[in-house]
Amino acid sequence: MAEVELLEIEQRDRRALETASGQAGGRQVFIETYGCQMNLSDSELMMGALQQSGYRPAPRLEDADVVLLNTCAIREHAQERVVGRLAQLSRLKIKRPDLVLGVCGCMAKHLAQNLLDRAPYVDLVAGPDSYRRLPELIAEVSGEPALDVRLDRDEGYLGLDPVRRGGTNAWVTIMRGCDKFCTFCIVPYVRGRERGVAAAEVVRQVEDAAAAGFQEVTLLGQTVNSYSDARHDFADLLRMTARVDGIRRIRFTSPHPSDFSEKVIEAMAEEEKVCRFIHLPVQSGSDAVLRAMKRTYTVCEYLDLVDRLRDAMPGVCLSTDVIVGFPGETEADFEATLALMRTVRYDSAFMFKYSPRKGTVAYREMPDTVSETEKGRRLEATIALQNRISEEINRTYVGQTLEVLVEGDARKGVGQAAGKSDGFKTVVFPRKGVRDNTFVDVEITGSTSRTLMGLLTDASIGECP
Repeated sequence: MAEVELLEIEQRDRRALETASGQAGGRQVFIETYGCQMNLSDSELMMGALQQSGYRPAPRLEDADVVLLNTCAIREHAQERVVGRLAQLSRLKIKRPDLVLGVCGCMAKHLAQNLLDRAPYVDLVAGPDSYRRLPELIAEVSGEPALDVRLDRDEGYLGLDPVRRGGTNAWVTIMRGCDKFCTFCIVPYVRGRERGVAAAEVVRQVEDAAAAGFQEVTLLGQTVNSYSDARHDFADLLRMTARVDGIRRIRFTSPHPSDFSEKVIEAMAEEEKVCRFIHLPVQSGSDAVLRAMKRTYTVCEYLDLVDRLRDAMPGVCLSTDVIVGFPGETEADFEATLALMRTVRYDSAFMFKYSPRKGTVAYREMPDTVSETEKGRRLEATIALQNRISEEINRTYVGQTLEVLVEGDARKGVGQAAGKSDGFKTVVFPRKGVRDNTFVDVEITGSTSRTLMGLLTDASIGECP
């Protein structure tokens, strides 16, 4: 990182601290997060900016002096959920008029002034490039709401460390924004254009995560494998992070099928720390729909990529995203999606019916031709097919022994622990004293479409404290 750039960052942070630290006075902040892994990472970044100015994380919402909702704008359901949550929090604000209530993230950028019209009790609105200014924005709240939703192509949050939550995985954002402009997607309009974080800064954050006890990191970006900092590409970054002592697993999300170069595939295959799991969004199995979505690959090219990934990494687990009912999707287009799913046989999938998002090309230019009833039918058929495939795949693991990173207690079953395999399979097993954030070997004895069940091997039990 250039010395001039570092100096500018330090001066900017110093001005923010001088402006806001006096008002912080140990006030407590509670952040609720909605949406994807990028939002989770951003919440940690937000807390980092606030903690520098003297704010402390609130253990409970009721204890907070400042409540921030970090939001998603990808789907209308998430938007309405946040608006409903704000209405609930407004009652708390009536009891405590001094409570600062803010909305941050993608929805804040997407709705901006309209959000303040719908929820006039909101005190501040901050977009994805404004987190560094949160202490100042909170300090500016005085009757009138503070608003900053400007996009900044130079904001990569260099020099600002996240306050990570406990757990087994550390999120590390390696790039911000997106240049793909898929016709259904709002991300480029709310997060701005693509820019990569300097590789040295990424490695530093991974080293910090290792020093804090994390054994797994996930590299984040909207199209993560298109990463570049003008000197290094994504393949370089995978190899650099794989050299960090203490980190045993490296994951990344979400890649774009068009950006899987042979160099990236080679790095994945050669670096043992890179997990054998890839989330590979396809969206549709129809070339006509893919063109309408502006996905920049054909079905044939996508299937060729799947073959190359599986040839390089036998046994690699794949997940995907599927949208049904996109404008113009015919029954034949939909059947082509089902056919692709049968061919690829994904381990899991996120499946949605299309909903128009204001501000996208599809919203402006593509009439919603598929009825909600038909969208629902197609979604149900898609889910049913994927559940069958997932169940069949998971059944093949019975009798195998998998290395599992223990994440915590299982959601169901007293005395049961849960963790993730290298292939991102959720594995449930009797805890028998094993600690979180440790690796254990589990012999798989049963399965469902979503979960593997098993027993600790004798060797793993012997390692328990």
